[in-house]
Amino acid sequence: MDGVSRRGFLAASALSVPLLTAGSAQAEPESGGRGRVRTGADRLADNDFAQLKGRRVGVVTNPTGVLSDGLGHLVDAMVTSGSVNLVGVFGPEHGFRGTAQAGGSEGEYDDPRTGVRVYDAYGATAVKLAEMYRKANVEVVVFDIADVGVRFYTYIWMLYTAMHAAVLTGAAVLVLDRPNPIGGQAHGPQLDPKHASGVGRKPIALRHGMTMGELARLYNDTFLPAETGKRVEQLDVVQVRNWRRETLFAGTGLPWVPPSPNMPTPETALVYPGTCLFEGTLLSEGRGTTRPFETIGLPKIDWKWAEALNALGLRGVVFRENYFVPTFNKHVNLSCGGVQLVITDPRAFDPIRAGVAMIVEAKRLYPGLFGWRPDNFIHKLWGTERLKDMVDRGAGTAEIVGSYAQEQAEFRKHRAQYLLYR
Repeated sequence: MDGVSRRGFLAASALSVPLLTAGSAQAEPESGGRGRVRTGADRLADNDFAQLKGRRVGVVTNPTGVLSDGLGHLVDAMVTSGSVNLVGVFGPEHGFRGTAQAGGSEGEYDDPRTGVRVYDAYGATAVKLAEMYRKANVEVVVFDIADVGVRFYTYIWMLYTAMHAAVLTGAAVLVLDRPNPIGGQAHGPQLDPKHASGVGRKPIALRHGMTMGELARLYNDTFLPAETGKRVEQLDVVQVRNWRRETLFAGTGLPWVPPSPNMPTPETALVYPGTCLFEGTLLSEGRGTTRPFETIGLPKIDWKWAEALNALGLRGVVFRENYFVPTFNKHVNLSCGGVQLVITDPRAFDPIRAGVAMIVEAKRLYPGLFGWRPDNFIHKLWGTERLKDMVDRGAGTAEIVGSYAQEQAEFRKHRAQYLLYR
């Protein structure tokens, strides 16, 4: 149903953005790449949140939900404005204020700064989250979390759960869009549904190349109807202004707020689609160092790994021989040898190819050291059993990367109708 006709939830004239409902593919005109990038949160705040007045608002957000001017948080600005009836905040993995490590949350509490009730949404099912919505008496769910563009980063599935819960309660959903920091191109294998988990629930590409607003549209038209038989009745997106698909985060002029404790820089996000695969192995992915996901290694690995990787001539990256001692997670207080990825050309760099090459060479050079996690977590990360099977039988990087070409093409074709930015 058309968003304008249903209670005028967003005033198109106020934001100069067409209302987006299920199936709508109209995109806001952009300024040829000129002008400051303005996020959806910025644009909503610019209008003093007028579109939310008179509504009972719940916000799903974390520390990334900042405004570009002054870096104040969206929730704090809503409360300060006095124009928003904010009835609850819902915190994802790491929590609303971001104090928890991977796999953790902050629990339920009253936020000391604002007095608003914060609900622990991490790991909650749609049914449980819907109960929280009802408890808070939420009429419209505002979603504002920065993603890093990868299927196994949990915030995109927080979005899906938030939308599913809205279907169950009849709440409207407003997504405040932000740029995809690693660009808008899709790469990698699709998830096999039999390996669905909290780090990948639906069949999308490993590097999806979509914004949260675009994913919301895809979810509402594809996955929610298949799972629930319904859509979010009123889904709207406040688009980013002056962002193009090829623009990486460094080109946006926006401040980087770490979306999780182990995502400290935009460079971390660039390597993450490939090096997070090491979470499925016995090697450290650099947690417990100052360069998580850019630093990979294992006790007894030596300089040969860096030499072999550099000899491959992978575009846009060089590998520095590196030694480190993790302070937590794998191999705590043990001296590890390995590599640091140094990005030399972000546009040429293919993180998935690099990650595969690193795994292939590590197993070839150190067959007695390299190993997979016994719980086969690699299947959840890769999305299929194919990576482990191919590496174990000695397949090379090119063969492995070529194995997902068809599903990558299929995903690109499917997602095209939901894209909002050129």
